[in-house]
Amino acid sequence: FVRLCLDKILLQCVLQSRTLSGADAINALRPFYFAVHPDFFGQHPKEREVNENSLKRLNGYLENLQKPGFRSFKPTQLTFYVREREPNSSNVQESFSASGFRAVSFTLHTRDLLSTVLDILNSCSLSTEHVQSLNVNSQPHKEAKSTVNRPIKWDKTYYSFTGFKDPEEELEQAQRVETTLLSWLDDNEASAVKKLKKSLPLRKELERLKIELSHELQLSDIRWQRSWGIAHRCSQLHSLGRLVQQRPEILENVKGRTVVFTDRSGMSAAGHIMLGTMDVHHHWTKIFERLPNYYKLQKRLLLLEDRISQLLGGIQVIYIEELQPLLTLEEYFEILNSFYNKLRDSRLPFHPRSLRGLQMILESDRYAPSLHELGHFMIPTVCDPAALQWFIFAKAQEARENLKRKEEMMIAEKELINTSTERFSLDRLYKEPSVSSAQMIDCCKRLLEESLPYLQGMHLCISHFYSVLQDGDLCIPWNWK
Repeated sequence: FVRLCLDKILLQCVLQSRTLSGADAINALRPFYFAVHPDFFGQHPKEREVNENSLKRLNGYLENLQKPGFRSFKPTQLTFYVREREPNSSNVQESFSASGFRAVSFTLHTRDLLSTVLDILNSCSLSTEHVQSLNVNSQPHKEAKSTVNRPIKWDKTYYSFTGFKDPEEELEQAQRVETTLLSWLDDNEASAVKKLKKSLPLRKELERLKIELSHELQLSDIRWQRSWGIAHRCSQLHSLGRLVQQRPEILENVKGRTVVFTDRSGMSAAGHIMLGTMDVHHHWTKIFERLPNYYKLQKRLLLLEDRISQLLGGIQVIYIEELQPLLTLEEYFEILNSFYNKLRDSRLPFHPRSLRGLQMILESDRYAPSLHELGHFMIPTVCDPAALQWFIFAKAQEARENLKRKEEMMIAEKELINTSTERFSLDRLYKEPSVSSAQMIDCCKRLLEESLPYLQGMHLCISHFYSVLQDGDLCIPWNWK
């Protein structure tokens, strides 16, 4: 017993010599945060959403490591899109997205901040030299291996006597057994149910506030750009409600409009009223006062879209919120105006209405046109007009076929969502914007082949990872095993 106590003291000394403070860990991870921060992926909604969700899970992992007496251990797999253009050879799974970013996947399994920080930096091929300048007395950390990097190998009797879990055994077991939907639901159902029950009063309050404000202001809808928690959303609606009571006269011009709570205030390219969640009532008041001017600019924007359509044989210019960055009305008008002037000067010989029924979106971060699987053309604002003409002619028939297939997929997706919701007695089944219709259809078809009593009364989100959200929503990857 005395020997075990001495060993435990020695273990604490070793661990303390290899431990960072929370502040040091954040400083050490600054190059990583800069490479993956969602705010730098404005032109790439899918990559931004994946990084945002992964950062939430990473921050939770780091917070747990700093909790006194933390002993529970579950390897956490994360995926990030890194702002790099050239592939790097490493021992982690990598792939390049269509936008050219490097997708890096790795599993966190370390029990101290230093090892975790170094694993993250090494996995993303980022320098670890700046970590050595911190006040940490440890040997240089080697790249992540399949076993835990431990200075002392403890005898199995130590874990049997103390009741602590053997990290090497847990890691080996996690690597042997791949996470499956049934096993994950079995482990996380209780936690999700507890969080869901706790959130039910707030969910009812949110629905009440949304209905009351929509009716009072005669709004078409109230939305949120990001997946904020229920409490956060209620707070935002309370703020809007107070503004309605204080300044009812400035809200006369919102009838029939959609209000979106997002990162900044203004009017979006889609014509929605944006209220920045970090702005105070003074900023919101200015937006409502400027609505008449926004509506005038919106009419000019629609006229500009029609003129572009006429120059391109009747192809419709559209803006898709799920696939494009959140642009203000002013930003989108400048993009359209620049593209229109280039087309007008080039005088392309498109036959009137020859491309009627086709769709296109404008992108400012591409240099070559492409055809999306959903049927719309993705046209760079800097595209050469002659090259654009030939590309559209060559892909017109394929675009029509894709549009027809898109309509069929949307119908099939809606039917499968309704069937799955009814079959499993779900309270709600939805997907993240980054999950395509084809992925959702595949996911629902395979779900319907399973018996899943765990899902009764739950909120199920189809995503790219496993997670229990703070309000009890269950997130599962669309390609679950």
